[in-house]
Amino acid sequence: MGFNFLPIFTFISLTLVAGHAAVSPEAYWNMVLQNTPMPRTVKNLLPSEGIVVPGRGLEPCNLGGPRDHDYPWDLYYYISYTGNVYEQPVDYGSTFFLEEDIKQGTKMKLNVSVITQTNGVTFLPRQVAQMIPFSSNKFLEILNRCLIKPNSVEAEIIKEAIKCCERSSFQGEQKCCATSLESMIDFCTSMFGKNIQAFSTELEKLQEYRISGFKKIGRGGRDDPVVCHKLNYPYAVFYCHIIRSTETYMLSLEGADGTKAKGAVVCHKNTSAWNPKHLAFQILKVKPGTVPICHALRQDNIVWLPN
Repeated sequence: MGFNFLPIFTFISLTLVAGHAAVSPEAYWNMVLQNTPMPRTVKNLLPSEGIVVPGRGLEPCNLGGPRDHDYPWDLYYYISYTGNVYEQPVDYGSTFFLEEDIKQGTKMKLNVSVITQTNGVTFLPRQVAQMIPFSSNKFLEILNRCLIKPNSVEAEIIKEAIKCCERSSFQGEQKCCATSLESMIDFCTSMFGKNIQAFSTELEKLQEYRISGFKKIGRGGRDDPVVCHKLNYPYAVFYCHIIRSTETYMLSLEGADGTKAKGAVVCHKNTSAWNPKHLAFQILKVKPGTVPICHALRQDNIVWLPN
């Protein structure tokens, strides 16, 4: 799918480069989060030169790949857990599991794989992102800037991403859609302050893994994480939200072929409001509100917690 973003950003990019007006996303991270190591997920989405360059990182308009019902799967069930019930993916792996399964030796096939190459999709500097509309009432303008036809599959994907961001928060949720790394950092620091940590799942391929070690992160149930889910969009946009009564783990994993990996896992302690026909209950054969339900996060998700 080749859609050229050059007409959209040439003037903006040249102005920023010439005037040195933009702080790169990486520079902003280093300035605000001096003691926070950057996860691989974030590194993979940084512009190669630290700033938008005309024609680099913005073309083609890459909206291909698995749609997962228009949302990343782990975000999708958050949004729909009190609504409709949908079929599970064909190869869902260990999408959901019990907290008691987080122990050394447990084997699971994690459904967390995504395309590791970003295909040119990167973070935009905040100054650039703020100049681009991101709302339903500007939908046609967005399509025109992206040179996308209104009735195309790409247009539908963009519409669904914006719809996801504009929906109302559900009970206990605080959320924002971050159209830049800087805005993501600002949202997370507004929750936790600047002394924070960031984690993501890191593995090379989908296969069976054995848990070789695990660690609960956060302060033993006193901190609910902010989880940021990457949306399918022409540039890096993340849906970030905090959900109450959630525990977070980092798993050390060993693949069937001996490769090492890391898995970020969240466990929802209170599922009493979830749809009784939710996929998690079907897989685990449990009822709402009875036991914590856990799932691993995809590689393009980021978990934030205070130190």
